[in-house]
Amino acid sequence: MNDRQAILMLEDGRSFAGVAVGARGQAFGEVVFHTSMTGYQEITSDPSYCGQMVTFTAPQIGNYGVCELDDQAPKPALSGVVMREMSKLVSNFRATGSYPDYLVKHGVVGISEIDTRALTRHLRERGAMRGGIWSEAPAGLDLQAEVGKWPSLEGRNLTEEVTTAKPYLLAAEGKQRFRVALIDFGVKRGILNSLRQRGMEIEVLPASATAPSVLGLGVDGVVLSNGPGDPAAVESGIALARALIGQLPMLGICLGHQIMALALGAKTFKLRFGHHGGNHPVRDESSGEIWITAQNHGFAVDPETLPPEEAKVTHMSLYDKTLEGFSSRKLNLLAVQFHPEACPGPSDAAAVFERFSTLMERSSSRAPA
Repeated sequence: MNDRQAILMLEDGRSFAGVAVGARGQAFGEVVFHTSMTGYQEITSDPSYCGQMVTFTAPQIGNYGVCELDDQAPKPALSGVVMREMSKLVSNFRATGSYPDYLVKHGVVGISEIDTRALTRHLRERGAMRGGIWSEAPAGLDLQAEVGKWPSLEGRNLTEEVTTAKPYLLAAEGKQRFRVALIDFGVKRGILNSLRQRGMEIEVLPASATAPSVLGLGVDGVVLSNGPGDPAAVESGIALARALIGQLPMLGICLGHQIMALALGAKTFKLRFGHHGGNHPVRDESSGEIWITAQNHGFAVDPETLPPEEAKVTHMSLYDKTLEGFSSRKLNLLAVQFHPEACPGPSDAAAVFERFSTLMERSSSRAPA
């Protein structure tokens, strides 16, 4: 291979030849497709993609460059990126650099100039699967066999790879109304910002946090964040949620939604190719409103296993009827599968943060400041 050639090999033997972009080398992960038309930087830096390689269905990537303010984490956690075309130009007054340079800086391997439509159709028909990207591969190497050595996401707790190493405090923006503890399973900065903008001071805690350490903070509520991997494998997080449910108002987002459901006794399952994009319609069951939401998950909660005496379904996907949210007035909690902060995506679901505020107001023994 020359210094511009690259190849994507899937575990079923389907391969795509293209041009190397980003860091040189090899990368392995579960190959998924993302249908957002913009937001490639936010997607690349989303910790929820740990262990995955993202295929962008938008035909051109990189045309508006990158801006440090748009990063969702200090560095990307995904394994690689796949695209049809990398833009040769950067046109945006906010840009502080180019996307190719961003990939090189963070060691992200990528491939461009492939038929992403064909790849997406293949993944829709066969399901998300393991893959590998090579921009440097020894002659004679059995690429399919190498891909087969890589573990699948099922049964893997990846939160340990993306959680914060130690607790830290974030001040509320403007007048402080609440103090909340956020369990970092791979949180996006957009979620942190959305909470702070609504007057919440945030104690960010590692995924290994214990119930006594959370309750000892004297907070008004708890947030279980988004994150990567198989929710059923996050045993410590499930145990933590089980211990906290009913003690404080709680909000679960994406992986946090799944962990909360598991703590209530529900079950999760792996989706065929997941939900990854900024155009997913969700119905609010109480109002009948349709929200267009940003989503990024490969697992879902089986609504039939939610205990009806503890939780009620609040949101359903209009794509495939999978569970998108539940709540419990009795236990003072709500959980959503989608990303109410977007980043990238529409802002239809931002009301979720207001509903969390209402939970804390209702349960607080003091009037909000």
